[in-house]
Amino acid sequence: MITLGKEAYDLVKQIEKDIPSLYVPPSAGTTPKYQMVLPFSVVRNTRGYIEKVVNQINGCYEKGWYDGCAVMMRRLIETLIIECFEYHNIAHKIQNNSGDFYYLKDLIAKTLAENIWNLGRNTKKALPKLKDIGDQSAHSRRFIAHREDIDKVIGDFRTVVQELVFLSNLK
Repeated sequence: MITLGKEAYDLVKQIEKDIPSLYVPPSAGTTPKYQMVLPFSVVRNTRGYIEKVVNQINGCYEKGWYDGCAVMMRRLIETLIIECFEYHNIAHKIQNNSGDFYYLKDLIAKTLAENIWNLGRNTKKALPKLKDIGDQSAHSRRFIAHREDIDKVIGDFRTVVQELVFLSNLK
């Protein structure tokens, strides 16, 4: 049996203590290497919080965290819908009496029914599909998203995001 001296023992204990902090990602997150779900150019120079969400969407996909990716996609759509209503000074149409915004189901219904803008046919068809994958990933105990689930909606997602970015005058 090898006996470690006090100095060696203290060094091992210090290394054990320091190792976790050496591998913790920065508190503001990181930037993914690739843009596999949404090209960053679609949201570049919009709002910082929108750009961060897109980084998380692409980062989750890159790491294979598909439920996280779907939930963040859902979050971005919800955010962009609110941005549209706020830009057009009609946010009151998507808020309850307490001033809280409606849940995504109602946000989508109000967005589809709003006549101040003219949503494209593809966006109209895609919004409910995108809500469904986000809802399943966020709320279904037994649903685990796979890459193919996200791959099926990537085109629709880009269409919706790009249209909502323009309707909210973020670009």
